[in-house]
Amino acid sequence: MTKRLSLREFQEDLVRRFAEAQSGNRRALLGVRAGRENWLINLTDSGEILPAPPLASVPLTHEWFRGLANVRGTLFSVVDLSAFHNGPITVPGGPARLLLVGARHGTNCALLISNALGLRNPDDFRTDPGGGADERPWVAERLFDAREQQWLRLDVPTLLAHRGFLQAGLE
Repeated sequence: MTKRLSLREFQEDLVRRFAEAQSGNRRALLGVRAGRENWLINLTDSGEILPAPPLASVPLTHEWFRGLANVRGTLFSVVDLSAFHNGPITVPGGPARLLLVGARHGTNCALLISNALGLRNPDDFRTDPGGGADERPWVAERLFDAREQQWLRLDVPTLLAHRGFLQAGLE
């Protein structure tokens, strides 16, 4: 019961902070974990976060394309963000979540993430001192937090428009 209550409190706090960030500081970032990587997403590019509903598999697609999810009567294509980057497969359930990212960009796309880490202040990060660019064009920048953990800032429009992301079917 305590675990259920704390999860509910966490979700309520996240919703409250998300609403505050949407109405005030538009620079806030949403922190998520996908496999072994930490990602930061601009709130203006992120959408709803929800527990992963049952997924309908789609034959003849890449392993990272996990299928379709029915979210309140609307179908969303679901991409496992970790598996898309050749990381471990994310198992729906537990802390795994769907992040609906495509609705703001005219597409019904959701990212399956390992867990949501909450809102982050951009001032709490510094850029990669090595300045090493990532080969993935949707990685806007590499950042480090006070504990020297690496974070990748996701450029959602670039990801959604990338040919490799759009080509979910096997060739």
